[in-house]
Amino acid sequence: MSDTLQPLDPQEVAETLSKPPFVQVSGVINIRDLGDLPSASFAPQRTKPHYMYRSAELSGISDEGKAQLKALGVTTVFDLRSDTEMDKYNTPVPNIEGIEIVRAPVFEKEDYSPEMMAKRFRLYASGKTEAFMELYTQILDNAASSFGAVFRHVRDRPSDGFLFHCTAGKDRTGILAALLLQLAGVDAETIARDYALTRIGREPAREVIMQRLSKEVLFASNKEMALNMLSCRSDIIPPFLKLLDQKYGGVEAYLKNYIGLTDDDIIIIRRHVLTEPPP
Repeated sequence: MSDTLQPLDPQEVAETLSKPPFVQVSGVINIRDLGDLPSASFAPQRTKPHYMYRSAELSGISDEGKAQLKALGVTTVFDLRSDTEMDKYNTPVPNIEGIEIVRAPVFEKEDYSPEMMAKRFRLYASGKTEAFMELYTQILDNAASSFGAVFRHVRDRPSDGFLFHCTAGKDRTGILAALLLQLAGVDAETIARDYALTRIGREPAREVIMQRLSKEVLFASNKEMALNMLSCRSDIIPPFLKLLDQKYGGVEAYLKNYIGLTDDDIIIIRRHVLTEPPP
């Protein structure tokens, strides 16, 4: 499936969404399991299945979806959105009995001023790789507390499945997924493939996304720019991983210098996200 601005073929989308790594949770889009991916650096180990999940917002989750989420083994949900964002789109945190919802916003209230949002939207809408590197630098620079909560969960609760999400499950969620997978030794091509799957995962909400964007001044008269917001290109990941190495010293240095984890923490976390393949 190519990442174009045109709607994807509904039959092809439905077929892809019906198979792993996508999982079915009623009322939630773009949800998939980050398990069973091969570790190039720690072969023959693979990422642990039914442990790490990523998705778009859970605000529309149905009662059936809540039961499905619990059946997946999820005990904790990390919500990377800001209060301002939830208010703007009227997408509150759901109550899911038996699952802890941890508020872990990447950006604070001041990061959602009209000026900051306009700048961020222009970067997203440009579709340029360097624009995404600027955006992803902003995420990494601001996410110490947010991402730290997730990595400490992995360190301390290796048997408790978790899910993390932002609004669309693309950028903040995608960067966190990339960090977890890179720490597990998953290669760049596989990380890029996971990142690009969001293009398919978000397709069922295409019209909702376009309606939201049409209310933004920047997009009201520029549909092509709005359509760029749906893009999710795999070729963004190699330059992101290069940025992670050059600016932050790699994933381990980022976890130590920004999040405050120790070498021992990192060893434990890596052990907890990997598993031996079945014989």
